[in-house]
Amino acid sequence: MHEMSYIMRMVNLACEVAGENNAKKVKQIVIDVGQTTGVMPYYMYKYYPEASKNTIIEGAELVCNEVPVKALCEECGKEYFPNRENRYLCPFCGGKKAHIIEGKDVILKNVVIED
Repeated sequence: MHEMSYIMRMVNLACEVAGENNAKKVKQIVIDVGQTTGVMPYYMYKYYPEASKNTIIEGAELVCNEVPVKALCEECGKEYFPNRENRYLCPFCGGKKAHIIEGKDVILKNVVIED
């Protein structure tokens, strides 16, 4: 259940952002969850109320966006979304060497504060 550690980290970061901006109340926090992280948004939502309890973000809406895996082909330099149908190869050149450029992190994307 590593989702609890991720949501705790995101709550702490959101509280820091809110504090740095002298927020009195936070309306929403937005988190990008990469597909390769193994983090399940369902559990992020489940643990969020407890993780945010007694903080400035308690009661704020949580939005988790799932970020698909995007790769950069090292052979032709093009970006693509790997998939099982093409055996995860580059659809442009058939290259086997690539590195993941999106979809591998859990990121606090936005903190919406009330005026």
